[in-house]
Amino acid sequence: MILYIFVAAASVLLGLLVNNCCRVQPNCVTRQQMLNGLCLSAVFLLLFGVSACRLNVGNDYAKYVEFMHLVNCDAFVPTEFGFNQVVKLLYGISGFENYLLVFAFFAFFTILFFLYGIYRQADSFPFSFFLFMALGYYFQSFNTVRYYLALAIAVLAIPCVLQRKWMKFLLLVCFGATMHKSILVIFPLYILASLPWKKWQLFLAAAFCSTFFFMQDFYLKAVIALYPTYEDTEYLEGGTSLVNIARCGAVLILALLCYKKTVKESRRNRFYFYCNLGALVMYVCCSFLPIISRIGYYLTITHIFFLPALIAGIENEKYRKLVRAGVIFAGVSYFAVFILMKAGNDGLRILPYETFMFHDMVPILSDVN
Repeated sequence: MILYIFVAAASVLLGLLVNNCCRVQPNCVTRQQMLNGLCLSAVFLLLFGVSACRLNVGNDYAKYVEFMHLVNCDAFVPTEFGFNQVVKLLYGISGFENYLLVFAFFAFFTILFFLYGIYRQADSFPFSFFLFMALGYYFQSFNTVRYYLALAIAVLAIPCVLQRKWMKFLLLVCFGATMHKSILVIFPLYILASLPWKKWQLFLAAAFCSTFFFMQDFYLKAVIALYPTYEDTEYLEGGTSLVNIARCGAVLILALLCYKKTVKESRRNRFYFYCNLGALVMYVCCSFLPIISRIGYYLTITHIFFLPALIAGIENEKYRKLVRAGVIFAGVSYFAVFILMKAGNDGLRILPYETFMFHDMVPILSDVN
């Protein structure tokens, strides 16, 4: 626990020194650019080192070790093609079942894509990166490694939607789907969020969402068809929480208060607004679906960009500072609850932290050779 608090605090403090809005001088590297490079490198190495050196941290860690073993034995596994090929490649290079290298590979690219995406898209890198850490995205990547790599790719895909670079968007989504097919949901969701919705369209969308209340069996069967390994497991118990609903609700209230000046005339902020609204509707109407939380994360990840943009648009300096302080307090409180009450629970289990340097390797239980 102390390690996680230190990592979060140290990386956020280093992030405070990064200014992603500084002008790029042709044929010249400014002092701020050098500082940005040093701080971002330090943040990356810190986050990557802790993630790559972990052993049996995360509820799915041992399951991934078994899957990798089965992949190496050419047995059937429910994981995607891209993941399987990465395992075969890294095991072939190592000459043995080096699952530590596979986890390090996923940690490397997940952290790299998140940092790059935040740096390129955030109005304020320090604020957006603070929200990224406080909301637990980094630490949760210790558990579902394929999903969080896909989520990081989704962050990279957001500018493609806003700039209407559809071919690049399609390629990123297809690439992400080779790691975790859940990313395919952003193809319709991000496109819908980028549209200029009219009142009658919102009415039709609301009517469609109402079907989730009386067609639950149909939608559950559709999910099981996509994820057959979820059948008769704890994953079918539903996947949302009041915390997710409250978080989206709070962002929605702030967005409505700032709508005319900050959201209405900005295509980017309207996209974030509809992503948050879509996530809220999902959490309220589709709580019976086992993977709704993961689908929702593809939408709520935009909070790390949307909240700083909303706050920056508040003209009254006193109110702006007050709201910023409130968001920071809420973020710190969320992180404290996450670390103290959720991190060690079954389903996540990223505490206690263990490393291969001081603990025994995870045994392979499968008898497949």
